[in-house]
Amino acid sequence: MREIFKTYEFEAFLNELDDRTRTKFDYAIEIVMTIKVIPAKFVKKLTGSKFYELRVSVGFNEYRTIIFSIDAQNVIEATKIILINGF
Repeated sequence: MREIFKTYEFEAFLNELDDRTRTKFDYAIEIVMTIKVIPAKFVKKLTGSKFYELRVSVGFNEYRTIIFSIDAQNVIEATKIILINGF
């Protein structure tokens, strides 16, 4: 349903994570790719911007990745999404 592009910065962030966290990111990315209406648990619009955040929780840690729709006004309508960076 959606094609995902990853920046070098996101790839570097992902590679620094432990296996458990990376697995959860892979799961969240799979949801973004395959489910039309993405649950707010995983993706939330950043107020006052065109950006969204992909959210992953592992234990007490919260990880965020800034994402952007390349070909539509919002993530729901997008067929191409870019993962920009993580923190």
